[in-house]
Parts: sequence; structure tokens; C-alpha cells
Amino acid sequence: MKALMLALLVAVPALAADPTAEELLLRYDETMGPSTFEAESQMTAWREDGSSRGYEMRMLKGQDDKSRIWFKSPASVKGQEVLRSGDNVWVYLPNLKRATRVANRDSFQGGDFNNADILRVGYAKDYAAKLVASDVPDTWALELKAKSPETAYDAIKLWLRKSDGLPVKGQYFGTSGQMLRSAEFSEYTEFEKGYTRPAKVVMRNELVKSRRSELVLKSLKRGVEAPPQRFTQADLGR
Repeated sequence: MKALMLALLVAVPALAADPTAEELLLRYDETMGPSTFEAESQMTAWREDGSSRGYEMRMLKGQDDKSRIWFKSPASVKGQEVLRSGDNVWVYLPNLKRATRVANRDSFQGGDFNNADILRVGYAKDYAAKLVASDVPDTWALELKAKSPETAYDAIKLWLRKSDGLPVKGQYFGTSGQMLRSAEFSEYTEFEKGYTRPAKVVMRNELVKSRRSELVLKSLKRGVEAPPQRFTQADLGR
């Protein structure tokens, strides 16, 4: 009987432990910002007066925290580019034929995403994470605290689905503790076999409630390798 009980205990697999905060954050980064990719997306920004403006763009992500965006429309911004290399971000204006440096916290094209929201989806490097109680069923909740004052937000809270670790919503805070933005993630799409992520993110301005911006991912192909010169200032406008 003892031998039978021992055999049964051995046959029962151990329950998988819940992932750690660090593991969940790395999974988020890998999903929302693969190491290299090429993507097509559309952003719509709604302003206080009820008007809206749409942008179409192409993004190329390279190794070592490098990325580049080309604006395809509207006509007023066609030809503009945004380049990120590490902590440095530049906007290239074709009419001036030069690039101007901007901050991670600056608004992206006057909308409610900032430059870091679009160009720097890699939280594990910049934030310390801890698991906290979640008020959303079947989710984990992560609280992130900035490691440096140079980050776009002082603190972030993310809710991730327990089924696959994909984000459901986010809240973004300034140094005063005030919530600046909130995000809703939806339209989970399999862009490649085995690779699913939210195709739609709505970022709401918590300081000006009538403002929001919506980013819709049209396509994404991982593993696209670009020549290093594509991520240099000298290549802007070419």
C-alpha cells in the first residue's frame, strides 16, 4: 500500500508556480516590443474641441534600443521621421532638412501617447516591478517604479491576463503620484504563428478627459534585420 501511495504521489505533476513580477514584465516586453520588427500602424488623436487627426506610419525596430518611424500621411507630416537611439530621440522635418532632439516625455505628434510609449516599449530595463493584488478577475497586477528620473513616467500599473500574460489595461503616473494617462488594450491578434498581441491601444488623458489617442497595429513582422546605418541621423530623409 505504501509503495502504491508513493507511486501515485510521484505520478502527480507538481503545480506550476505563479510567475514572478520580473518574469511577467519580461514577457510583456517581448510581446509588446520584440527585439527587431517592422510594423505598419495608424494613430488617431482626439482633441478637446472634438476634432480628430489620423496618422499612418511605418516603424522599424533594431537591436540595441534603436527604432525609426516614417510618416506616410496626412500630407502635412508626410516625410517626417522619428529616430530613437538609446535614450536619444530626434524628429526629422523634411522642409528644414534637419533633425531636432526631443524628450521621451514629449507628446507624440500632439496626441496622448508620448515618445517613449511608441518608441521605447522595454520596461524591464527602466522599472522595478512587484506583484500586487488585482481588482480585475483572472489577471495579475504589476506595479512598476522608475529606476531613474529620466523615464517617461515615475510609476506604472499594468493588468495582465493570467491565461497568456497579455495586457488588459494600464495606468501611468507622474512624480506627484497623479495619474496622467490610462490605457486599454484590445483586439488581440495573431500576427504570426504563435505570436499574439493587442492590435489596439487606447490612451486616455486623465488630466484633460476629452482627449484620447488610439493606436491600431495593421501588421507586424518580427525578426526583420535592418542595416545599422538606418538608425543614424545621417540617414534621415533618405
